[in-house]
Amino acid sequence: MFRRLALLVSLLLPVHAPAAGAQEPPPTIVAPRAVRPAHTYSIVARDTVTGELGVAVQSHWFSVGSSVTWAESGVGAVATQSFIDPSYGAIGLELMRAGRSAGETLAGLLAADPTPEVRQVGMVDALGRTAAHTGRLAIMHACDRQGPSWTVQANLMHHETVCDAMARAYQESDGDLAERLMRALEAAEAEGGDIRGRQSAALLVVAAEPSGRPWADRLFDLRVEDHAAPLAELRRLLGVARAYRHMNEGDERVTDGDIDGAVEEYRKAEELLPGESEPVFWHAVTLASAGRVEESLPLFARAFEMRPEWRELVPRLDDAGLLPSEPDLIATIERAGSP
Repeated sequence: MFRRLALLVSLLLPVHAPAAGAQEPPPTIVAPRAVRPAHTYSIVARDTVTGELGVAVQSHWFSVGSSVTWAESGVGAVATQSFIDPSYGAIGLELMRAGRSAGETLAGLLAADPTPEVRQVGMVDALGRTAAHTGRLAIMHACDRQGPSWTVQANLMHHETVCDAMARAYQESDGDLAERLMRALEAAEAEGGDIRGRQSAALLVVAAEPSGRPWADRLFDLRVEDHAAPLAELRRLLGVARAYRHMNEGDERVTDGDIDGAVEEYRKAEELLPGESEPVFWHAVTLASAGRVEESLPLFARAFEMRPEWRELVPRLDDAGLLPSEPDLIATIERAGSP
């Protein structure tokens, strides 16, 4: 394992080996690597109850989530920002996966970086150990704060109080990890946020332990790439994502033959998406397929009112095996809500 770690770090180390007897050249200023300027505020955390790992960010920069946010189940989470080097995310996770703590990982990457003074990084590992670095050339106001299993970091802020506001919001908020990360971002924005304004945001939460199915381990993976109010849009998307998690769970319950459980999941999705026809329609389909036709008809009528095209879809579900192959039943459903 340690040979592998040494190899990873050595790949980052600049090699300056003068020939025997040669005079050491004078120091030179090395241009920063990967200097995409993602000035921003972010939070990285591990939920001490569930073990979930997450990272969230907002910036006045396009598509900030595509390079700042990194997380892997059973490994850790990273935010890499300021004059950003994405390798802090990719190789940081690789080092933590190999057994290094967040502190050891960050120390190794900083030692291998010719320009650590322009970086800002926050890390948490699967045991909740945190590490952060704010380089001396990070644009003020720049700050970072750490607590049990979390770290917040910010640069180019309007006010120097942003990190403290984020820390308070995270510690004092209730809810799951995604909600607490969201509250921390909203607190930063309420404190003045990025002095340049706002443009994009992202939130990534992964399960505590890997399932062997990485796609299933990403509990929330949300990005707002370019928006006048990215946090408001991220908040909206978080609600939509929660609704569709209930939808997916409802589908799983149907597969398992738990119709009552499926109906309850679809009902929860409806509550989170008022005015959306999708959860209403599939709730109705589940009831009808289980023989609970009378219960399904008012739901079909609501779905048809919101989107008439659902009525056209009904006979196609017969062929797909999602409704019983009974012409009278299909006709009854198609008439739902008709005068």
